[in-house]
Amino acid sequence: MNFRNFESQKNSMKNTQDYIQGNKDKFLKELVELLRIPSVSADPIYKDDVAHCADELAKHLKEIGLDAVEICPTAGHPIVYAEKIIDSALPTILVYGHYDVQPADPIELWTSPPFEPVIKETPIHPMGAIFARGACDDKGQMFMHVKAFEAMLASNELPCNVKFMIEGEEEVGSPNLAIYVKENKAKLAADIILVSDTGMLANDVPSITTGLRGLSYVEVEVVGPNRDLHSGLYGGCVANPINILTEMIASLHDENGRITIPGFYDTVQELSIEERSEMAKAPFSNEAYCKALNIEETHGEATYSTMERGSIRPTLDVNGIWGGYIGEGAKTVIASKAQAKISMRLVPHQTSEEITELFVKHFESIAPKSVRVKVHPHHGGEPVVTPTDSIAYKAASLSYETTFGKKPIPVRSGGSIPIIAMFEQELGLKTMMMGFGLDSDAIHSPNEHFGLFNYYRGIETIPYFFSNYTKLMLNENV
Repeated sequence: MNFRNFESQKNSMKNTQDYIQGNKDKFLKELVELLRIPSVSADPIYKDDVAHCADELAKHLKEIGLDAVEICPTAGHPIVYAEKIIDSALPTILVYGHYDVQPADPIELWTSPPFEPVIKETPIHPMGAIFARGACDDKGQMFMHVKAFEAMLASNELPCNVKFMIEGEEEVGSPNLAIYVKENKAKLAADIILVSDTGMLANDVPSITTGLRGLSYVEVEVVGPNRDLHSGLYGGCVANPINILTEMIASLHDENGRITIPGFYDTVQELSIEERSEMAKAPFSNEAYCKALNIEETHGEATYSTMERGSIRPTLDVNGIWGGYIGEGAKTVIASKAQAKISMRLVPHQTSEEITELFVKHFESIAPKSVRVKVHPHHGGEPVVTPTDSIAYKAASLSYETTFGKKPIPVRSGGSIPIIAMFEQELGLKTMMMGFGLDSDAIHSPNEHFGLFNYYRGIETIPYFFSNYTKLMLNENV
């Protein structure tokens, strides 16, 4: 079946699109109200706010016509579930998103309060962007699906069944989501999972994420003397844990930017020259990249491009390091211990369990006898690659073509969404990642924002995916 008559596609969802165009102000106002809620899952201080956000979201889902709306308790923050089953013979799309957000720290670097959303014009977003914590990751993108559903249902153009599963712990590693999924497989039965927690290359260069890196996250501690010591009396005689830790961390990369942990690259999937050539077709300016970050040049594994380093190659980075005295003035002290948090991004065929084991073994082996080392593994996740010849990808590609006027580019993201691999393992379902954010949206950073163009374009594109996916699925099953 050929759906490349885009005018026909547009006409098939005309009422839905008219509804969207007529309700943009309302959609924006509703997102602003959602962003005012400081649903920070990592900080217990905000526990009541996270619960309030779940309540408000569930209330809204009921108001727009979803059925079986539940606030499902977990050992941590709740999961919001809802569905609309119009015909059991039709395909079912399971939409995943999260309503929790990252901490806003450091607050002093925000140009406006993180939970008081404001609209500002930027060079990249001349239509304006909404500045607030969670604007792009993931309240804005999750809410696109809610508004797209509202438009389809209100216009009587919902083409298939839909289920929503929106969690409140993604930013802390989704510790209870797998338990919920395992216990609710029948409830969550679907044909495809749809997620918007990724991005695209540019507003005029649509793209679809077809791969994600995995993750191994550890915390290390180097312990020396049994108390902090006077650096004059003991300096040069006792191992300084901060010095030792920094030396150990520095040794984890060689002069070519390769990770030195034995066995680290043994299972890494190497892409062919042809595959790397296809990746290189995506528009990318190294000069603009450096300018945006205010750096002189990029840095990383030799013989690979910046785009390759950030997508198809594994990495090891220190995410935080501390120890000793960091207060005002001076304190001449040798700290009794030093600590660091380290993340490793993984590529296909690496596993988080294997890499964590390799890290622990190596890090302990390189510690001198003058200190003791402890390694505490945190959460991990597996790398994911999704096929570009599937019905879901074809449906998504056609949908982007309809709203953007050009075919999207398949790209692999450097980020990690560990639950994607879990969904496939537990539910046997592939995930379609239709993100509309930009790398410049400062997610996890001060001044996070989401372009109004991106917000509205996402709401406009998602209904076409529902329509295209349903048609293609029914055609295949004839």
